[in-house]
Amino acid sequence: MSATQTSTGRVVTRFAPSPTGFLHIGGARTALFNWLFARRHGGEFLLRIEDTDRARSTQGAIDAILDGMRWLGLDQDRDATFQFARADRHAEVAHEMVANGHAYRCYMTADEISAQRARAEAAKRPLRIRSPWRDQGAADGPADMPFVVRLKAPREGATTIDDQVQGAVTVQNVELDDMVLLRSDGTPTYMLAVVVDDHDMGVTHVIRGDDHLNNAFRQLPIYDAMDWPKPVHAHIPLIHGSDGAKLSKRHGAVGIEAYRDELGILPEALGNYLLRLGWGHGDDEIIAREDAVRWFDLAAVGKSPSRFDFKKLENLNGHYIREAHDARLAAMVASRIGADDVEPISRAMPVLKVRAANLNELGDGARFLFATRPLEMDGAATGLLAGDAPALLAALHGALDAAPTWDTDALEGAVRRTAEEQGVKLGQVAQPLRAALTGRKTSPGIFDVLVLLGREESLARIADQMAA
Repeated sequence: MSATQTSTGRVVTRFAPSPTGFLHIGGARTALFNWLFARRHGGEFLLRIEDTDRARSTQGAIDAILDGMRWLGLDQDRDATFQFARADRHAEVAHEMVANGHAYRCYMTADEISAQRARAEAAKRPLRIRSPWRDQGAADGPADMPFVVRLKAPREGATTIDDQVQGAVTVQNVELDDMVLLRSDGTPTYMLAVVVDDHDMGVTHVIRGDDHLNNAFRQLPIYDAMDWPKPVHAHIPLIHGSDGAKLSKRHGAVGIEAYRDELGILPEALGNYLLRLGWGHGDDEIIAREDAVRWFDLAAVGKSPSRFDFKKLENLNGHYIREAHDARLAAMVASRIGADDVEPISRAMPVLKVRAANLNELGDGARFLFATRPLEMDGAATGLLAGDAPALLAALHGALDAAPTWDTDALEGAVRRTAEEQGVKLGQVAQPLRAALTGRKTSPGIFDVLVLLGREESLARIADQMAA
């Protein structure tokens, strides 16, 4: 059976975040790869919220995860599963494993476990719990003592995972420990819950970060104990910072909502960038979502960690901004700068988006459209309005007022003639003109600014600075 075939013939993947914080870059990429693989093979993509850490799991984090996935266009095919609500089912499986001899009740005390840990540390070897209760019957335990349920892990031979990214990986079974399945209070552990949920949800392919590869070897004995079909595994290398170090906040490891709300990144740009972090299709850099669905496969996922580069993301974002519909961009920009009227931004968008790398730059570029007179000047603009600037502006005001039409060709002609008549270079009149019109040293093309503001507003703003 191939890596994409299952007993039912239907691929089922899942994304299983813990709601203890934001949806970060690594999690978003994992979700994307799972979504693409399911869509590529006509299967299902499922979402499981692993909320068993009750102290740290929050509704706000759950909402942020769901919102981030919607923003990225990663729709699941069933309602989300919440792991904590399934605790009784997890415990049921643990008790069944005790009954069939693949798990046991362990009455080891904390002091006994500490003694084993001390011996392991003295011998400089990993702790592997060796419980005297492993081969005892359930009825042999003391009735008045607490116990945990431990997996009876195999101790002979080896286990090999034919990982779809990492290749064949083998671990000697003697390295596995009898991990706890149920705590002494009867609550299930993460390792048990994950396997039970994956089985009950029909997951056929477990695609996740390679920091979970060791977990896979510990989880497989549960599948064997329950005689359940094992999923295909694909463990994806983690994402590092541009300097090769573990990804942190200084590299850009912030929540997906920060890329949207604070950094002004479009969802299609972030999705495209995440796709190319560790996966490739020839030399293609710009990959539409529909092409990604047709092309995605696990064989093209690299084995080495990817490096997150925010500059590359912004370059990609600039491409998608230039490709996006003006009305869509205008609506997003209006909400960012608090503008009630979207129409002026829509008209300006063709010139605003030419060089913008993010929505913040679009918003900054559009603010001059809504500035009220007299304009508040930034420091650089104030400097451009000193010296001979008021006299040059007066000359420009007369030339522009006399322009036969208010279009870029006519306006450019008027400004160039004024520069020639005043015996200065074009920039020497264009810079104070830009400052007078926008209050800034930088803006879209000055002739486009004049057209966008219109004759009356442009002349009024120029006149405000003529007497300075």
